[in-house]
Amino acid sequence: MVKDSEKRRIMRSVAQEAEEVRIKGLLQVEESLWREGFLLVAGLDEAGRGPLAGPVFAAACVLPARFQLPGLNDSKLLNAGKREALFPLIQEQALAWAVAEASVAEIDSLNILQATKLAMVRAVNALRVKPHYLLIDALELPLALPQRALIGGDRLSASIAAASILAKVERDKLMERLDALYPGYGFVRHKGYGTREHLQALQDLGPCPAHRRSFAPVRTRAGGKTEFI
Repeated sequence: MVKDSEKRRIMRSVAQEAEEVRIKGLLQVEESLWREGFLLVAGLDEAGRGPLAGPVFAAACVLPARFQLPGLNDSKLLNAGKREALFPLIQEQALAWAVAEASVAEIDSLNILQATKLAMVRAVNALRVKPHYLLIDALELPLALPQRALIGGDRLSASIAAASILAKVERDKLMERLDALYPGYGFVRHKGYGTREHLQALQDLGPCPAHRRSFAPVRTRAGGKTEFI
């Protein structure tokens, strides 16, 4: 009869093997590009396109061959604790990584799509190596580099998934600082998204300098409220 401790050991071994297979699957796109000679493949993703407040962030991440990081996934599928635990591990293993942003003013003047692309271009330009190929979550960038837009790329590509975590963690840190700077909106909880709490605060307080005036929920609730100076 198999002891409980042995059963647990077997189950852990099976789970570990399954996770290794899953991560290997996330590297299939990169591996095909490596075989074609594109040795430095940068994955790109954004964080913060949808919120009513705060900048939009983007990250670029170049992973090495034989990369293995259990738990790596689309940042939206991970809780804050798991993202924060993976963040330094990604930084340690990546050949290169960079995080950049486009400001609220740039979002309002350009529109959120163009501001997102601007943040991504900045992230690519901030890498300490020049990538040979770009894998981008759903977008194409105005850069003279071979690239591919992958719909749902943060669930199909390890480098895009890693970039999604880098961008999300860095943006969340900024929103926590904005919560201290502009109290009353609850930025630390909703990170700028249009929750009921946030919309009510906008109604009561009016927008602060961190809000995106080009977004309809902010415009319609601005009214004549006094703003932060």
